[in-house]
Amino acid sequence: MKTSGNTVLITGGATGIGFALAEALVKRGNIVIVCGRRREKLRVAKAKVPQLHVRICDISLPRARTALIKWVLSHFRGLNVLVNNAGIQHPVDLRKGPRDLPQADAEVFTNLTAPLYLCGLLIPHLRRKKQAAIVNISSGLAFTPLAAVPVYCATKAAIHSLSLSLRHQLRDTSIRVFEIAPPIVATELAGGRRRPKDAEFSMSVEEVASGIIDAIERDNYEAALGAAASLRRGRDELFPMINR
Repeated sequence: MKTSGNTVLITGGATGIGFALAEALVKRGNIVIVCGRRREKLRVAKAKVPQLHVRICDISLPRARTALIKWVLSHFRGLNVLVNNAGIQHPVDLRKGPRDLPQADAEVFTNLTAPLYLCGLLIPHLRRKKQAAIVNISSGLAFTPLAAVPVYCATKAAIHSLSLSLRHQLRDTSIRVFEIAPPIVATELAGGRRRPKDAEFSMSVEEVASGIIDAIERDNYEAALGAAASLRRGRDELFPMINR
């Protein structure tokens, strides 16, 4: 698939992987719309890359999702690529009973429910495009979970499963479905707790963005980047190693 001349919506696009991808796609001549929950982060992103189109939106909220898609389709009829990138991660210790479950709700709504609904809202539009794509950002932890963040890992495993099903359902349409699984990356995802120095193998946000673009260009529909490839291959061996 081509990686220029598209109109792209990236959720969680003001920071981290989303912003690095947005910046790279703008440089390639794409129209890029990013949304996020925090107005200030969007303002900073726009200042860094003035060509970006920004919209404040908490995609975990049904009304906000619907309003976002209505706004996008009224202003950017050429939209042909959706990148489901927004995600949150919290420690959830079920040994403590229900204490952490409100955080678990937030993870499920943001990491799984929102991408599912955004796909549903946009697929009728995307099917009318000659070339279109849905790009789901999962994680190496979809294949080998980190037990300290079980809900995050479960939502990413669900995104992997959803991507397989979507790819099959849309096989006779113009929509290509990509799943990109990064390894540990230095972002705000876990409140800055997980940094590259905490892992033997990691990638920068720029490297991940480059890997996403490369996968799209090559029609590599399921791309595990860097150390995530090992997590996909060696689940039984690696699970006890990362959960000591």
